[in-house]
Amino acid sequence: MRLRLVVGEAVRSLRASMSTTVAATLTVLIGMFVLGLTIGLGTWVISWSNHVKKELLVKVYFTNTVTPKQIDHVRIMLAKNQQVQKYTFVSSEEALREMRKKVPEMVKNLAYNPLPAAYEVIPKQAEYITSITRAFQPRPAGVDKVKNGGETSKRILRVGKIVELIFLIAVLVLLIASTLLIANTIRLSIFSRRREIEVMKLVGATNWFVRGPFMLEGLICGIAGSLGAVLLLILGKTIALPAILGHIDDSKGVNALAFELNALIILAVGLFLGAAGSGLTLRRFLRV
Repeated sequence: MRLRLVVGEAVRSLRASMSTTVAATLTVLIGMFVLGLTIGLGTWVISWSNHVKKELLVKVYFTNTVTPKQIDHVRIMLAKNQQVQKYTFVSSEEALREMRKKVPEMVKNLAYNPLPAAYEVIPKQAEYITSITRAFQPRPAGVDKVKNGGETSKRILRVGKIVELIFLIAVLVLLIASTLLIANTIRLSIFSRRREIEVMKLVGATNWFVRGPFMLEGLICGIAGSLGAVLLLILGKTIALPAILGHIDDSKGVNALAFELNALIILAVGLFLGAAGSGLTLRRFLRV
């Protein structure tokens, strides 16, 4: 009986203050649409950054006079290194064949094979390439040089950290901004009915009995706005996304957060912000 009364009061209030209801719903819609867009774009950029990081590796080049024993010594060093995920030996003949596939014009007139044998080392994390390189200082016998991409690798790692930090800050700012906007919009509706709240308190209504209809209003506005945001994102995903990805050559293997999970996050956040915005805003009017 009490639940039916709360629901009836919430529906009556929504109809009575249609302008503020629409305003609150649109506020949630805009906030959740921007949040969903940020999550989708941000996770795609982070995935692209991780994809680029996976391309980073350390190459241990051997001298032309290296012996099998010296090569085996380097293999043992790599096997013992906890930061190494995988290592592959590439002979000078294999390196030349690979070069002929990639840039045949550079090697078609060679009188001899100038490419050295090498180990290609994939680190467990891209950030380990520097410490793996340091493990070969001083250089073991038979090792000519060790390369890890130098400044290019450092730049990729630096950009990756910046991207992750920007994404985290953007999501936090959007959540805070959405909470404040929704709370301020709902505050207008509550302020116009402050006398009604005072009367209810004076006749003995509990705080939760008064708060119930307003929180239910917030939930309804939150779910309506969130559903609208999901529909807009579906339109964007169907129409705009294929055109954008068609111009990005390195999009294979790079994926944003699954759309279904993104939609669930938007719905959950919209519901929470709608209810929390109503509940928190109402606190000051319950002090009668």
